[in-house]
Amino acid sequence: MAEDCDKPENSAENGGNDRLASTGRRGVLMLGAVAASSVVTIRPALASTAASVLNCKIPIPDPPHGGKYITTDGKLVAPNTQGAFAPAPRPVTGDEARKMINGQSPAGFDPNARQAYVNYIRRLQHGTSGFTCYASLQMPGR
Repeated sequence: MAEDCDKPENSAENGGNDRLASTGRRGVLMLGAVAASSVVTIRPALASTAASVLNCKIPIPDPPHGGKYITTDGKLVAPNTQGAFAPAPRPVTGDEARKMINGQSPAGFDPNARQAYVNYIRRLQHGTSGFTCYASLQMPGR
């Protein structure tokens, strides 16, 4: 046991592992410094992204279907179809869509049409105007 203490730290007998261990520690410290600076850089970007998600727009219905009415299950039908609701008076912002999904009716929207609008939003598919906005609302932390 005592003879281990007398060996040089980086001797050939231990294969130079002390040098590797010290290099490994330095690498971990350098990675930690890089990670910390990345967090500082990413946080403002995430805040900006969150704000843009709340301000994105979802037209109800999308422009190619403008003028169509929306049934309570979110399907588009011919104008003036009985039991269907008129299109939203203006595009819904991401924040308003989130409120609608949570049961609130934003100012300027028919509270009776809220569920039809929510169901329309939930039915949006890739390539439809407003889909990216709705998909962004589904991300964790929104």
